[in-house]
Amino acid sequence: MALSKQNLRGLVLALVSSAFIGASFIIKKQGLRRSAAISGVRAGVGGYSYLLEPLWWVGMITMIVGEIANFVAYAFAPAVLVTPLGALSIIVSAVLAHIILKEKLHAMGVLGCIMCIAGSIIIVIHAPKERPIKSVLEIWSMATQPAFLVYVGSVIVLVFILVFHFSPRCGHTNVLVYTGICSLMGSLSVMSVKALGTSLKLTFEGKNQLIYPETWFFMLVVVFCVIMQMDYLNKALDTFNTVVVSPIYYVMFTTLTILASVIMFKDWDGQSGGTIVSEICGFIVVVSGTILLHATKDFERSSSFRGSQPSSPTLSARLFNGNGDLLNKEEEENMSPDSMCARRQELY
Repeated sequence: MALSKQNLRGLVLALVSSAFIGASFIIKKQGLRRSAAISGVRAGVGGYSYLLEPLWWVGMITMIVGEIANFVAYAFAPAVLVTPLGALSIIVSAVLAHIILKEKLHAMGVLGCIMCIAGSIIIVIHAPKERPIKSVLEIWSMATQPAFLVYVGSVIVLVFILVFHFSPRCGHTNVLVYTGICSLMGSLSVMSVKALGTSLKLTFEGKNQLIYPETWFFMLVVVFCVIMQMDYLNKALDTFNTVVVSPIYYVMFTTLTILASVIMFKDWDGQSGGTIVSEICGFIVVVSGTILLHATKDFERSSSFRGSQPSSPTLSARLFNGNGDLLNKEEEENMSPDSMCARRQELY
């Protein structure tokens, strides 16, 4: 299926976004290393000298540029196309880490990268065309249709239950609680970002959409959802191992975003059953590659840092036991202060 001009623009912007965001992780890590070498205090143990490191700020600016490109991509292409391509930033980060940081990319990690690329190609080939939208009022009509209101209501109820019931009880032991909140809110933030981006695009084309209160409402929803999303994502990353959080969050966030987009923007209307199945298969391939790539990173850490010690808990075990590092607290308590410090330094 030939890509429409709108989809092509969205695709290019999504690829640019992945490249910049993936590169930003490597640049920031280089800045953190340089800062630690100069000050002697690492960020992982409470140091903030990286704020004075120009290279770290270059990484931050690179990431911001990538996020802006991703924001604009939603104004040109459906979320079904843009969101799954976020996995490509993981590939960029892994490849650059292998080349620049000399972090070995395991053979299975290479297979994970290939799977992500193959799945992305399948999604791009079968992606639906972006529907032409002439006004933010048209988007508002989509957002207030009964089916999407049911989805929004379900999200609000689930988030409320997770925040006030499950979070205090098992938020620090079950990774699905924090990532679930992030993913649910993230699906609403993407829908609002797409609505806001489309409104701004129409405004720049000479059709002022800022005169409508609906535009400002979508902006408020974006701000609220993103703040809440980032808050709980930081809690998840602070509590659990990144190798566990990243693939779970990607799978849940992407799945819910695609579902929300299909309901609100009717992305799959007019597509054949075979095309829809192909898109789903492409997404599953990307998800599998992402999980494989992250699992490979965990394998490398385990073999490098633990030597002949027992391997770290499996992914399924960590889903319910939390951060692998938390499981080793008892072990660390029996270590001398110097040994514990040296071990923690190695993990960075």
